Amino acid sequence: MKIHFKAKVFNIGSWTIVRLPVSASIKLPSRGQAMVEGKINGYQFQTPLEPDGKLSHWFKIDEPLSRASHVRAGDTVTLDITPLKEWPEPEIPSDLKEALDTHPEAQALWQQITPMARWEWVRWIRSTGKSETRQKRIEVGCSKLKSGKRRPCCWNRNLCTEPSVSKNGVLLDPATVI
Repeated sequence: MKIHFKAKVFNIGSWTIVRLPVSASIKLPSRGQAMVEGKINGYQFQTPLEPDGKLSHWFKIDEPLSRASHVRAGDTVTLDITPLKEWPEPEIPSDLKEALDTHPEAQALWQQITPMARWEWVRWIRSTGKSETRQKRIEVGCSKLKSGKRRPCCWNRNLCTEPSVSKNGVLLDPATVI
């Protein structure tokens, strides 16, 4: 199902963000993270959508996408997105990769779980701004994987988990960011 909408592009700190209107987000299969492909101003892209903590979603416009699609903060863009059932492999952070390499039983289950489940583990681990908490989550994650747990538990998947652009699980309002 293709979802068509317009949205404003804005900055939060050094990040360039597109927040989906709730009317578009409600058509997604999940209030949590969703993987989509689509077009922004006619340029093809694929990206995970992160929950904003307010029943909608957002995504980061990185420099290559900005350059290729000619999108900048302040623009209003036209988007056509389609949710994907098959998720691509996530980029595994180096600290998590090193930990998995030293825990063969955790690594074995990591290889068996779905790419979507791997995205959830990566998202849970990176959802803290504190390096001590991140390291603890990597240790706990390896322990849980080793014991057969296929997904991280006990956290709200509907909250924004990117510490650079959120507070208390809610995407920051660009009007209030100094």
